[in-house]
Amino acid sequence: MDPAAGANMKTSEAILMLFQVLGGLSLFIYGMNGMTGNLRAAAGNSLRDILAKATRSPVHGVVFGVVVGFLAHSGAAISMLAGFINAGVMSLIQSLAPIYGANIGTSLSSQVISFNITQYCWVAIGIGFLARSFIRSERWSKLGDAGIGFGLLFLGMATISHAIAPHKELLAPYLSGIRGDVWTWRLAGVGISTVLTALLTSSGAMIGLTFALATAGVFTEFHQVAVIIMGAMVGTCIVPVMASLPMRIAAKRAALAHVLFNVVNVGLALAAWPWLMRFCEWSAPGNLVRQGANLHVLLMTAGTLVMLPLSRAFMRFILWITPSKEPEPDPSFLEEKLLVKPEAALEAVIKELRRMAKICVDSMMVNGHLILEPSQPLYRKLMANEEVINEIRHSMEAYLGRLTRRYLSRRQTLFVQHLHSCMKDIERIGDHLAHIGDTSVERMRIKGALVPEDLFKTWFMLFCSAKRVIAMMADSFGQTDEPFQKTALKILRARDAYMIQSMDAKADFVGASREKRISPVAGYYLNRYVEDLDRLVRRAKSVAFSERQPDFWVKQTKLEKSVGDPGEYEPAKPVDPSAYLKMLRQATPFDDSDLPEEITSHIPARAPHSAPDGEWTATEDDDAPDTDEDPDAAHGIRPPPSVPHPSDAAKPREDSP
Repeated sequence: MDPAAGANMKTSEAILMLFQVLGGLSLFIYGMNGMTGNLRAAAGNSLRDILAKATRSPVHGVVFGVVVGFLAHSGAAISMLAGFINAGVMSLIQSLAPIYGANIGTSLSSQVISFNITQYCWVAIGIGFLARSFIRSERWSKLGDAGIGFGLLFLGMATISHAIAPHKELLAPYLSGIRGDVWTWRLAGVGISTVLTALLTSSGAMIGLTFALATAGVFTEFHQVAVIIMGAMVGTCIVPVMASLPMRIAAKRAALAHVLFNVVNVGLALAAWPWLMRFCEWSAPGNLVRQGANLHVLLMTAGTLVMLPLSRAFMRFILWITPSKEPEPDPSFLEEKLLVKPEAALEAVIKELRRMAKICVDSMMVNGHLILEPSQPLYRKLMANEEVINEIRHSMEAYLGRLTRRYLSRRQTLFVQHLHSCMKDIERIGDHLAHIGDTSVERMRIKGALVPEDLFKTWFMLFCSAKRVIAMMADSFGQTDEPFQKTALKILRARDAYMIQSMDAKADFVGASREKRISPVAGYYLNRYVEDLDRLVRRAKSVAFSERQPDFWVKQTKLEKSVGDPGEYEPAKPVDPSAYLKMLRQATPFDDSDLPEEITSHIPARAPHSAPDGEWTATEDDDAPDTDEDPDAAHGIRPPPSVPHPSDAAKPREDSP
């Protein structure tokens, strides 16, 4: 054979092997992400509930952390914990035990990978396919996808091993630097593995690749596998570190705790290297893959046993090395022990709503700066606030759900419904504020989106008017001694003033567009701004209508009253689906015979929501939302009549359509 041809053949084989390894690694990572992601999706909010229970005690924290770490891997689990801390749902000291547990859970997943069940990967893929194809259930569909991912994970490892095995003698010299029998090489191997794991953003992928190389015979000594596993333990910390960057200092400290925990683990392992090697080799003689998995579990478990009793000292050390003037996030008021006292729990929910609304006010301020001086740090802070609001909403929904399983009076039952409505409205306000931030960042990239200063001033004054409404809404949740019903009237009057100002601003913007004073793209962005402002003010109005309900108040004399489980309710009989499906399919003609022939509407010159003369009393008109202007804020009560200005009584309406 021609030597050149042989050389070319070797080159082609090397290229083929490279892509086989790359393809196998891609299958492994794709399968692992598919398995963990679909297991999280199948669990739904259960993972969030599990981590919420982790605050009960350090032992609970470790156990629940193990469960979540096994299902989601440590990076995703600790990123979730950082989000809890950022939202004030969990403190730093409460997060340490789940962090330890999440690392143990991740090491248990490497145990599963280490078993020689590659020949059964097609069984997992086949069962997963059948489950997602023939079982009409969202959860089973996700579990089927997780089974497919599980099979692909092992198929990827087998692909790597089969590609490398014929060429292991050629590859061995290139990987000779990965060794742990000498101190210098040991530290270098840990460092290289740390960097590669950080690039892959997954310790599972790095450990899986190592197991494939060991199976193929490229790694023949356990110390080679050990240094890679130790480096992977440190490199995986990049995931929560990156996730915590836009969060508050408390969340960053949780990510730092994860880094330090793994670094200390690796440091202790290096100090006890000879004994550790002998023990792991004894645990699975002749099986490098099982020895590596045992090492991973051993280090994480031993580290947890050492650090768990020292958690408070560990927390003080983290606080000492990360001094900050940034205020700690307000802690959550939703304490589990209050659920036996429904009135106290309802008061706690009101305080949590105020905390949620105050974050919206902060986001309004951030948006104001973002409009004037756009920057990535401001935008990240806005998005972090949005994440906090969403996290509080999840916690509050779960808390209210648990509260309704207790005995509640009729007023408390309705009160819970009003509080839930307020929570949803405030969460939507946070969404609209995030949209405004997106618009600001997008607008500043387009030169033609700038507007003359007189129009910008009109728009910014409208923004400040909306901020005033949101600030009043936040203050209404117990900031003053006034009844909720009176503070709600102030919100409604501020909202009416905003709507008049909004209509004037829209008229100015339309006129500017017609006169070609602004470009079409500038008019488009102005309209986006005003739409979001109108919507968030409308949500504040909906909150005010909830606060005006006669059941929206805290009975101070019942704050310490404990209750038990609810009494037995007679279950309702299931409805007949066929009758209602028939109703759904019927094309019923619209009958407007009972409506007046002509409907006129107008926006009054001044707010129709005037202050009460004396003490507030619940009346039909007091509790009525303006359904014509705001259909999504309606609570089933007729709208109040408009109150025209006295000076308008003698002249015809010019603002009627």
